[in-house]
Amino acid sequence: MTVPSYQDVMLPVLKLASDGGEHKFGRAVEELADKLSLSTEERRELIPSGSQTLFTNRVGWALTYLKKAGLLESSRRGFFNITKEGSELVASNPETVDRSVLKRYLKYQDYENQKKDGRENSDQSDSSNEADSGQTPEDALALAYKKLRNTLESDILGAVKEASPSFFERLVVDLLVRMGYGGNRRDAGKALGRSGDGGIDGIINEDRLGLDVIYIQAKRWEGSVGRPEIQKFAGALQGKRARKGVFITTSSFTREAKEYASLIETRIILIDGDQLSGLMAEHDVGVSTTGLYEIKKLDSDYFDEA
Repeated sequence: MTVPSYQDVMLPVLKLASDGGEHKFGRAVEELADKLSLSTEERRELIPSGSQTLFTNRVGWALTYLKKAGLLESSRRGFFNITKEGSELVASNPETVDRSVLKRYLKYQDYENQKKDGRENSDQSDSSNEADSGQTPEDALALAYKKLRNTLESDILGAVKEASPSFFERLVVDLLVRMGYGGNRRDAGKALGRSGDGGIDGIINEDRLGLDVIYIQAKRWEGSVGRPEIQKFAGALQGKRARKGVFITTSSFTREAKEYASLIETRIILIDGDQLSGLMAEHDVGVSTTGLYEIKKLDSDYFDEA
């Protein structure tokens, strides 16, 4: 089961409020999660920003649209209760409540018309279309971001594969430094691309004080990296009495390679091409920012005159 959409939550919200009492939002979220038998993982799943659980966000948007239709109302901040129109709708025993049902109500029609007026110069279709798919604005934004991020990471990996071996080694240094390893860029650069000692391409400090070191294997690779290569790297680490190593490749690792790395005493982290491009995007290595969008919400405490 997946976290229900905000439209799927509308009817359960109305039924919860149909007792005529005043309901606190936070408590209502918990009650609805129980009624819908959400798992622990589904209750804990976060929206992309990490600022709120996905289910809480969905319930919040369901409340927003139900209030716009006049089916719910709030007598004070953080609470809601059902209206006469909402009670009548529940009493009609509807199979579902979604945007198409809300459009029957004059208040909601006025709300939609206001949104259309604000988009009168836009070539886009009716603003209701995105919500009819079951997406909240955050869902649509997250989906668009994911598509852009996937395209970016694919472009990054393609560029890395076309780069020279020496450039790839410098790229690895830049990434590790951005991630907090190796001290400054100059010191880290001295460590990598110099050794070539028994399957070890370089050494980099784990922290800025140099209390421990990490041995690096950085290889552009065609095809999957198999267990023999990891065994060779592990043997080189043992020869140095090293406890930690990172094997970075532009390709992927076989299942046998991953299993071997997970079983040996020496700690070896495997970073494949997909992970590499993701880390580069996350730590701003080889990418630039073309736009920045801030998502803001009402600061209800500001308007609390008490």
